[in-house]
Amino acid sequence: MHYRELGRSGLSVSEIGYGAWGIGESNWVGATEDESVRALHRAIDLGVNFIDTARGYGESERIVGQVVRERAGSGDEVFVATKVPPKNRVWPAPDGLDPADTFPGAHIRESVETSLRTSGLDHFDVLQFHVWSDEWVGRGDWLETIAELKQEGKIRLFGVSINDHEPDNALALVTSGAVDSVQVIYNIFDQSPAEALLPACAEHGVGVIVRVALDEGGLTGRITADATFPEGDFRNRYFRDDRPAQVEQRVSAIVADLGITPDEMAETALRFVLSSPAVSTVIPGMRTVRNVERNTALSDGRPLTADQLAVLANHRWQRNFYS
Repeated sequence: MHYRELGRSGLSVSEIGYGAWGIGESNWVGATEDESVRALHRAIDLGVNFIDTARGYGESERIVGQVVRERAGSGDEVFVATKVPPKNRVWPAPDGLDPADTFPGAHIRESVETSLRTSGLDHFDVLQFHVWSDEWVGRGDWLETIAELKQEGKIRLFGVSINDHEPDNALALVTSGAVDSVQVIYNIFDQSPAEALLPACAEHGVGVIVRVALDEGGLTGRITADATFPEGDFRNRYFRDDRPAQVEQRVSAIVADLGITPDEMAETALRFVLSSPAVSTVIPGMRTVRNVERNTALSDGRPLTADQLAVLANHRWQRNFYS
């Protein structure tokens, strides 16, 4: 496993992290707790030391906390990031909201205390707001509360999870010096963070956590025009209407242009993200031991070539699957 610095935080994190949304039977139908626990342990065995969870991820915080506590005596240092949901429960954050309605200090503190009790941990290494708007920079009491939680040792670092497909909506925060890390969607289809956000993070020493690197499965080469998902699985909305057919067509074009096989698509998608030196870690969802072993195997320090990146630059697909 290769490791990268999380901005200027002093933390060295595995470049393949663990996205823990899908574990513990939350919004991904078919995940089981037993397999999730085995997958988490296997990931740590293979060098993964960064796990991303959230208050809103069903049983994820509890399961992650259980595994991290079980590893406490083994000498494995595992960093856990969690998220505070907005008080108004609005995802993503539209323009015009007051931070007093989304992340007031009392709500932040209550969420952290709940997450600590649920996980059984004594602190979180990164606390993130689960939505963000740059309108909130310099407003509200959230920054004072974050400073207090850091001083109390309940959190080490502060970050935000940027609204889907809105990377420029955190530029003011990044340049303000108030944030340690940002989490953002960045993949072959949505390359927009590379235009302004990633350079700003590199300049200001802000860590970058990349989510949805595999486009929720779209960039694995396994989504076909006739793809179906279990009832209650969020992918029924993500891949609704004719989008599976669109995904299959676009992935087939990538495979043809790069001269790779469909089975190499997921590896290529992750290597694309890791080819940016501004990226600290990528957090693919890994619900099974097989997922863990496949994804961690590509942490070998080999980025895509300049020619491959030039080809992929032509495969941007600006869309928002959530609207």
